[in-house]
Amino acid sequence: MNFTLHQLKVFLKICDKQSITKASEELHLTQPAVSIQLRNFQDQFPIPLTEVVGRKLYVTDFGREIAEVANRILNEVDAINYKMLSYGGELAGRLRISVVSTGKYVMPYFLSAFMRENPRVDLVMDVTNKSRVVESIEQNEVDFALVSVLPDHLELNTVDLMSNVLYLVGNPQYFEEVKINTKTAQMNIPLIFREEGSATRAAMEGYIKSREIEIGKKIELTSNEAVKQAVLAGLGCSIMPLIGIKNELKNGNLITYPTKGLPITTRWNMIWPKAKKHSPVALAFLDFLREEKSTIIQEDFKWLEAYR
Repeated sequence: MNFTLHQLKVFLKICDKQSITKASEELHLTQPAVSIQLRNFQDQFPIPLTEVVGRKLYVTDFGREIAEVANRILNEVDAINYKMLSYGGELAGRLRISVVSTGKYVMPYFLSAFMRENPRVDLVMDVTNKSRVVESIEQNEVDFALVSVLPDHLELNTVDLMSNVLYLVGNPQYFEEVKINTKTAQMNIPLIFREEGSATRAAMEGYIKSREIEIGKKIELTSNEAVKQAVLAGLGCSIMPLIGIKNELKNGNLITYPTKGLPITTRWNMIWPKAKKHSPVALAFLDFLREEKSTIIQEDFKWLEAYR
């Protein structure tokens, strides 16, 4: 058996994307080049790694097992490189963070300066739904996770980063055309919700239930960006975190509607299990956050003060 590290990387990317085309785009290679690498790798095994059914590529059970081993091999190769750099006095390694979808508007600002100061640190940031974020913490797949609602079934350490402010938001023209009667606890307007399991949805439903508000049509969408575009188009209104609509508020395409009981304020927290043994890179990032958090908030999130 005579496979190369490059073949392992190509095969892992194919497994991840389940597509030669998408893998080639991610790797900045031509499709024929990726196909050749896959064929050369496959030639070393008597059992198929992949199969094509109905023009769609699937990874076989054997292929998935090989992918797990390949991932471990490449991680060990990375560890060798990081150790070599560390002995040379440079902070080196991989920082893994899982972030709930709205957190993509928050976490990059707390990472930017750290990554510039430590060019030998590699960042892997997975932006996904809340349930997957919690799972990644439970399975010890990441160093940290960013959430706005703490999972109450885990023993966690936390770093409180900043507030998460949610308002009733809509297209200004739409607000002129509809009636929202907060005195009689009625919202006879289409309200746009995130999917089940979203922390934003939980906050929205908690507010509606606590104030016994009657709502009109209910629309459910599966991403913050989809909700924002729907609100911009006048499909309805939504209770949204302001952090993701800075530009739309600034240019007047969206406005907040004064509503009794709002805003809802939660906290962005970076979390990790209490039993977690951090790498030198993760410990360095924690030290950086504790020293620079206030400065980052002041420089990058001062605009939120106008809505508090």
